[in-house]
Amino acid sequence: MSKALGFEECYIEKAFKLGTGFDVSAMNLYPPNFRSKGSIGVPDHTDPGFFVSLIQDVNGGLQVFSNDGNCVNVNMPPNAIFINLGDHLEILTNGKYKSHVHRVVVDNNKVKRISVATLHGPSLDAFVSPAPEFVDDSHPPAYRGMTYKQSLQANGSDEIKVQSSIEQIRL
Repeated sequence: MSKALGFEECYIEKAFKLGTGFDVSAMNLYPPNFRSKGSIGVPDHTDPGFFVSLIQDVNGGLQVFSNDGNCVNVNMPPNAIFINLGDHLEILTNGKYKSHVHRVVVDNNKVKRISVATLHGPSLDAFVSPAPEFVDDSHPPAYRGMTYKQSLQANGSDEIKVQSSIEQIRL
């Protein structure tokens, strides 16, 4: 991915200190006909970190919001791996690459569904801010820099919020 962004091969690995990165996994079980406060299993949100890998045992349930605000059902075959960009890649690229808002829908859930999401993040002490390569007179820094740990603390731990901590970091 570093090379695709025009950087040296290990740029992101070094910037995020991925050798000591902080990953978090969340395992979810959605029984048939499960309803949690209506048809939404997990409300609209983005995820912290570099990227998120998601595996689920059946197709359906995940929706991603398009740039124009429409919900798009993600067609993900069972046991496929879905990769979504995280907030900290958006910060590093000064908004060039976005962490998309997504949610989990549980209405019409006819069979049991299991999903495992793993948030792959920088080291807790990695200071993440827009990279100089993405900042110029036409593109001033759009985010405050802070350590990954500080951004996780800013997001809180009691609920998922739309845009996660990224809204608190945006200038």
